[in-house]
Amino acid sequence: MKLAIVRSTQTDRREFGVKRDERRQAIMDLLVEQGAVDLDDLAHRFVVSKMTIHRDLDDLEAAGVLRKIRGGATIDAGTQFESDFRFRERQGGAAKAVMAHAALELIEPGMTVMINDGSTAAVLGALLPQRRPLTVITNNSAIIDTLKGESGISLITLGGAYSAKFNGFFGVLCEENLRRLRSDISFLSVPAVSGTQVFHMDDDVVRSKRAMMDAATKTCLLVNHARFDRTAMHLFADLSEFDAVITDAAPSDQALDALSAHEISLTIANPDENPA
Repeated sequence: MKLAIVRSTQTDRREFGVKRDERRQAIMDLLVEQGAVDLDDLAHRFVVSKMTIHRDLDDLEAAGVLRKIRGGATIDAGTQFESDFRFRERQGGAAKAVMAHAALELIEPGMTVMINDGSTAAVLGALLPQRRPLTVITNNSAIIDTLKGESGISLITLGGAYSAKFNGFFGVLCEENLRRLRSDISFLSVPAVSGTQVFHMDDDVVRSKRAMMDAATKTCLLVNHARFDRTAMHLFADLSEFDAVITDAAPSDQALDALSAHEISLTIANPDENPA
């Protein structure tokens, strides 16, 4: 009898665990579609208490997946928060593609190219075989997975501590390796630009990006137009430090005025967009 009770308890826990994980995955899927979720709506949708949803959101926030706000949660970036790579890689595919193709025009066969973490950078990484032979230096796990079997690509991975949130490698080992390397061009991406200042919310990521800038003869910034007029916790660079700045569409008039006042050239990759 005792054995039967133990088996029943284990089965109940296993079934509860599956339901919980499925619910949290469904919450993540909703965040991809909507960008934000409402606490009351989630409780009604999954037929559970608000306290259960609170626990789900707390655990997902602790994992760096989302940012809790009053009455729900969001994956929109904040001054201290960037959404998880698993969300970002599923969003804005058309914008990433036009920026990546514009960036590809800056690359010639035989170059040594550095590419940082990020979902836009991952799209560029997938295009690099079109410019082979190349030497590619990266801390971006998605690019590593894409290029590791490609002929004509000499792939150098930077090592370091893996971050699931950014799907890349960071820290002292990554930074030290970058100090020993040089490239013809580096491609970097950021979640926030305000005026002419560029920001990121994670200091480890900032240090690796700065090291890539220092190791490259030329630098190119890839930034979605929706990331203008935003700030984050850490100042990363000034737009004047980049040789090229590429976006997918015209940002706000305020952003364009700031760029014009400082004579910073902006490449709008979408041919249908005109900043004039």
